[in-house]
Amino acid sequence: MDSWYPPSMINSPSSSRPTLPSPSSSGSFTVSRPPHSSASHVSPAEAAGIITVLKDKSVDELRKLLSDKAAYQNFLLSLEPVKTQNNVRDELRNETLQLARENLEKESRIMELRNQCRIIRTTELAAAQEKLHELERRKEELLKYYSPLSLLRRLQEAANKTEEESEALQKELLNREIDLLAYVQKYKKLRHTYHKRALIHLAAKTSLTG
Repeated sequence: MDSWYPPSMINSPSSSRPTLPSPSSSGSFTVSRPPHSSASHVSPAEAAGIITVLKDKSVDELRKLLSDKAAYQNFLLSLEPVKTQNNVRDELRNETLQLARENLEKESRIMELRNQCRIIRTTELAAAQEKLHELERRKEELLKYYSPLSLLRRLQEAANKTEEESEALQKELLNREIDLLAYVQKYKKLRHTYHKRALIHLAAKTSLTG
């Protein structure tokens, strides 16, 4: 059966049982000290305080500590270093529980903020993608509009339109809808525009096919 006493009290090299206190020459009792390695966690001041407490106890009280687990436990819990350690432990535990409660209380708010951020990101992303698609569409339209083939087509259409206007003007003259002087002025201007556009169209077409 495992002992409930500390290793320093049961691992004595001279006996399988804890060493009982023995009276000193001055009439007081001394208690065997644990090995150095087992007492390394207790400061000299704390060890001196514990020894002082033990020296004030009678032989019967010391024997009871060694034989009665409950008495030993009560004595251990009455020591100031143990009380301090337990208080620190309780404070840390209470602070941890308080932080946990606060985190649980904030969890719903955190989830709400995360959902809002997700919605904002999704909305902004959709708007940005829509704007990007619109810009790409406008770019394609501009590229088509200013492409060489598109420019040639518009030059040809402009020349054809001038030719149609010239023919319409001739019909107005034949139908006596315009006098000769006004006809000559307008007709000369239209033919000048037509030949200019036709030459530009021919030059552009030659440069592309050459």
